[in-house]
Amino acid sequence: MTRAKVLVAAAALTLLVLAAGAAAVKYTDRVELRAGDLIVVGHGGFRPETLPKHHDAPITLYGGGKLSTVSGELPPILETLTFELDKHGHPDTTGLEVCTAGKLQATDVPAARRACPNAIVGKGFGTAIVKFPEQGPIPASSPITLFNGPKVHGFDSVLAHAYTTVPTPVTFIVPVVIEKIHKGVYGYRVKARIPKIAGGYGHPVSGHITVDRKWTYRGKKHSYVNARCETGRLQARGEFTFKDGTILKGNFLRPCKVRK
Repeated sequence: MTRAKVLVAAAALTLLVLAAGAAAVKYTDRVELRAGDLIVVGHGGFRPETLPKHHDAPITLYGGGKLSTVSGELPPILETLTFELDKHGHPDTTGLEVCTAGKLQATDVPAARRACPNAIVGKGFGTAIVKFPEQGPIPASSPITLFNGPKVHGFDSVLAHAYTTVPTPVTFIVPVVIEKIHKGVYGYRVKARIPKIAGGYGHPVSGHITVDRKWTYRGKKHSYVNARCETGRLQARGEFTFKDGTILKGNFLRPCKVRK
């Protein structure tokens, strides 16, 4: 399951870029954060950056990140994350096909995408380094596919899928719930616990994801991700916990312009 579990690491890194932006507190597409020996370099944002002020409009979300260390050693293993998103936006799943874990079981990447083609909301890629005792580092990688999943307690969800043939064919599926909250500027929360990679010997090092699903339902256009520019910026905050006890927290700020 080595490369399959990189899926979760890549998804986490896509969010991790936002935490890095928080500490830098800069309006930039590329940010760098250091915590002790750990270095996080990330990039991410949304487009278009010019949006309506009083109603939501379709956007594309993109992001990626890389973990490394000052010493050159492998970075600590990311274990958990909690991510809160700006309330000035919303996911839309109206008329969008729902994919279930049952449809994705025992599928490779092409088969999974054929099983639920109309439920795909995002794609990406992730990499990791597996280091077993007394063995050299082994690079691992996996494509990522994000599917619109079933409602969970009334909340939207995403199923993240990956497939590996090392050491044997394995399909890996991770559900992620998009929970609605009411905490000031934050209106959504995503929580995830990162499964162990290669039995705990895998270290996520990079990943990227783009969410850009648009479709038409009953003659009306829809977008999976939507936002408005009510305050001149969109923001998020995250908390990321690593196996060595390192915790990263922060707020990510990205400016937007009001559409005339």
